Amino acid sequence: PAESLLYPYGPAQRDQKNPKLDDGTSRKVSLTVPFTFYSKEYRSLYVNNNGVISFDTRVSQYTPDPFPLADGRPFVAPFWADVNNVKGGDVFYRQTTEPALLERITEDINRYFPTIPFRATWAFVATWDHVAYYGTESQKGNTFQAALTTNTERSFIILNYWDIQWTTGVASGGDAETGLGGTPAHAGFNSGDDKNFYNIPGSQTDAIINITTTSNVNVPGRWVFQVDEFKVIGVPTEAPKMADANCWL
Repeated sequence: PAESLLYPYGPAQRDQKNPKLDDGTSRKVSLTVPFTFYSKEYRSLYVNNNGVISFDTRVSQYTPDPFPLADGRPFVAPFWADVNNVKGGDVFYRQTTEPALLERITEDINRYFPTIPFRATWAFVATWDHVAYYGTESQKGNTFQAALTTNTERSFIILNYWDIQWTTGVASGGDAETGLGGTPAHAGFNSGDDKNFYNIPGSQTDAIINITTTSNVNVPGRWVFQVDEFKVIGVPTEAPKMADANCWL
């Protein structure tokens, strides 16, 4: 059911919350276990308001670039765009070994990667909850989530898209009233080595607003990747199509 797409988040889960700051970020988060991303171990990360989880360095950039990035920043972009949580919404995060959540994540990974033995021993969940865009003159908000998980040998990232109402901030050429146009949001992964990267279909096009209906694991709004040695499964052969404008405006 749709209600189960997002993993639990918010104050009841003892999540940390990012400051209300345009182009802001979390403090440096020291991980209790190393997370392997594209064959490299990382022991800290940042949750950036603009829809990015980054390793080694903060990301304040608000207009997205396609991957691979020339400057080699390694990061995950659930929905890289110009978020302004001062205008609305919250950015939550936590790392956890809570058994019920780990069991749910384990079941999901086992379903999508049945040939890979995996039992989650740690997870990091970051959630952008009804976040507004820079320059907004509307009540639109986006809700999406990234979950990083590992058993110390294999690493996976689950991206959940619950409600996407806008694609672009005003400083990226978007319309203040619709949050559309300009340079739309980007979703994917950048290893930092110039060779390994992945752009989710529809990124930086108007069709990214329909990411709640696309998937590589046959669950609308969910994209799942093995990232210790990056592998893409079940990728659609076509980019998402734009719906009739009346369906999403």
